[in-house]
Amino acid sequence: MRRTYLPDISAHLYNRGNNRMGIFTQDADCDVFLRILAAATEYHEVCVHAFVVMTTHYHLIATPNSETAMAGAMKQLGERYTRYFNRKYGRTGTIWEGRYRAKHLLDERQWLICLRYVEQNPVRAGMVATPEGHYWSSYRTHALGAAIDWLVPHNIYLGLGTTDEERRAAHRAICADPLPDADLDSVRNCWTTLKPNPVEEEPRHERLGVVVLKSEFTPTRVRAKSE
Repeated sequence: MRRTYLPDISAHLYNRGNNRMGIFTQDADCDVFLRILAAATEYHEVCVHAFVVMTTHYHLIATPNSETAMAGAMKQLGERYTRYFNRKYGRTGTIWEGRYRAKHLLDERQWLICLRYVEQNPVRAGMVATPEGHYWSSYRTHALGAAIDWLVPHNIYLGLGTTDEERRAAHRAICADPLPDADLDSVRNCWTTLKPNPVEEEPRHERLGVVVLKSEFTPTRVRAKSE
């Protein structure tokens, strides 16, 4: 059964290579992965707000417009990249450690911590000295204005300033310092598989008294579902 998500609520998504093997070992691999991601999320009407592609894994922040949109996009992404990878490197079988992991981002602070976590990942891994040094990341868009036509700015990011340059400067400032250990732990722990749940009389986030931040977006491109 497909997992379900809160429509218009962002989620942090993550997966890595089986046995932690390198699954993005060349720039061409990263490029193909992101092209598949763009096509899958466009088709299923999911907005991608942030990403990083590392050697052994990836992180995304994305918002679906329906309960099943995210699951459909992630299934398409995983299957199509596996076919590409196996064909290119002459192998068979899964390349993933397991099903991707995901969790909802239910408030502004959590969303911004996760954004910093995602885009600072290459620095923590010792791959680069600063976030802008890693090409395969949304940091270059948020902080420097690099154009990625399928990346959708979230309302929280847009709220960092009144102009593009104000937002970029604010983003550079909040990403200049590493995340404290407590914030790192909050992102790394408490993952869920977001399995389908029975219909509840009251949504879980309302029972917990959590005020969620909905992403009021309109997908920039929507492909007719003719496949």
